[in-house]
Amino acid sequence: MGRFLEPIWGSREFVKFIFVVNFFTSLCVFVTAIALYYISREENYLYMPVSGFHGVLVGFLVGIKQIIPDQELPVLRIKAKWFPSIVLLVAIAVSYFMPEPAAYIPMLVFGTYMSWIYLRYIQRRPETKFMGDPSDDFSFASFFPEFLRPIINPIASVFARMLCGRSDSMTDAHGDALEDTPLPGSDPIEATRRRERGARALEERLAAERLAAARTAEDPQSDAAANV
Repeated sequence: MGRFLEPIWGSREFVKFIFVVNFFTSLCVFVTAIALYYISREENYLYMPVSGFHGVLVGFLVGIKQIIPDQELPVLRIKAKWFPSIVLLVAIAVSYFMPEPAAYIPMLVFGTYMSWIYLRYIQRRPETKFMGDPSDDFSFASFFPEFLRPIINPIASVFARMLCGRSDSMTDAHGDALEDTPLPGSDPIEATRRRERGARALEERLAAERLAAARTAEDPQSDAAANV
């Protein structure tokens, strides 16, 4: 996933994404553990080991969801936009059979949400000179099936007003010349270009891996012919 995202984001933005998501995910898990301790008075929450990089890994899936949401896996025929949701669903289902599910479930949940907040509202996009991705295809409700979105949208709109208010005020400060300008990321042409870049990068990566696999398969045959 990193080899796919880094060429599109750039090395600096890629490292920044890892640092920001991992830091805020760990902070949220720490605050949650403290809160659970004060509620239950169980010291296990204070000394429970957690798996620290799960949040970044699921954050990579959120990044892939943003760039190539309609790309399908060749075997499972699952679109990339459902990767984070499926991972969370499977992890929660498996947690009922694991001895310590709290060691990784909070990291996955907060990692998904923190990475979405970063990509949705904070990440700078050189092609638009703005921050975030306010497109409908990357809304918080897009993580859920269609029948749940009428319930999720009102809840998500509260956080959208909290996090987008600053951006709206900054846009208004530019004057009346920007009144009719669509929000960055809401333009379907720009969204299509982003997906095309992601799909092209994915095809190049797969082609390179197929070529490397073909060369690896040819090397033993050439060695055997040389020995004969």
